[in-house]
Amino acid sequence: MSVIEKKLKDRSNSKCEISGAEHDLVVYTLPPYTSESLEHSVLLAKNLAEQIENAEAMNEQDWRGLSESMWSEFLPVQVLSWRMLARLKNHDLLDLMYLDEESLEWAKATGEGEEEEGKIVHKDSNGNILFDGDSVVLIKDLDVKGANFTAKRGAPVHNIKLVWDNAEQIEGRVEGQHIVILTQYVKKTK
Repeated sequence: MSVIEKKLKDRSNSKCEISGAEHDLVVYTLPPYTSESLEHSVLLAKNLAEQIENAEAMNEQDWRGLSESMWSEFLPVQVLSWRMLARLKNHDLLDLMYLDEESLEWAKATGEGEEEEGKIVHKDSNGNILFDGDSVVLIKDLDVKGANFTAKRGAPVHNIKLVWDNAEQIEGRVEGQHIVILTQYVKKTK
């Protein structure tokens, strides 16, 4: 058990911070963050964490605890509650929530709450959704304009940043150079 997991269990009395379940608990770090921490992670039932990652597997009944978790004193629980209420289109509860500007920006970082038509979604060459902070590898040699080098196939790009107004572009560092990369030439790594 990690130190963060122990602290999260202490914070939540060893219960899922959304549903109150006591078994099969996992640490879930809210994107765009990737490192487990008290400030960016929650303790969740494993089935809820899986539903966050796979929207098609959503079971609205599993999320009944949102009406209580939205009032949590812990910001990551509030942010996750906001995201899931937005995904479930529960505007009655969303209208009751208040998040300051910075917290709301974090809640909206994954695109939850935006209309599907206008929502910009970044996908890799295999159709996997990309988030800020993800790691990818290049699937093709790329000539980098203005930098006089070729980014080689298989080169890792860690801690990417999404270009929020263009679903086909991400930013990252390759061979010490900060470059813009087309999403069709990358593959997400776990």
